[in-house]
Amino acid sequence: MRQSIQTGRRSAALGMLVLGVVAITASAQDGRKLIAQPVPAYPEIARRAKLSGTVKVQVLIAPDGRVKDVKVIGGHPLFVDATIEALKKWKYMPSNAEATATLEFNFHP
Repeated sequence: MRQSIQTGRRSAALGMLVLGVVAITASAQDGRKLIAQPVPAYPEIARRAKLSGTVKVQVLIAPDGRVKDVKVIGGHPLFVDATIEALKKWKYMPSNAEATATLEFNFHP
């Protein structure tokens, strides 16, 4: 019984860690919807140091819906790589033209 309580606590802590990364997205210029939006991984070194931070990026969305380019506008260096890696997996609805969107990711322990 004690082991299952501890396992439950670890699961709850892991869930809180995953929920600690929040992406606040602005709409793409042409109003495209997101169809895949993986959350950036919270870096282990930042977790151990209990760091919080924000990363702001501008993305170029290709007509096929994938993120074609990421320009970092600002943010905590420890969180930039995790943000870029997650954005490589984002997917928007296809369209006839490229579009841009400004996104902000908030990381909290």
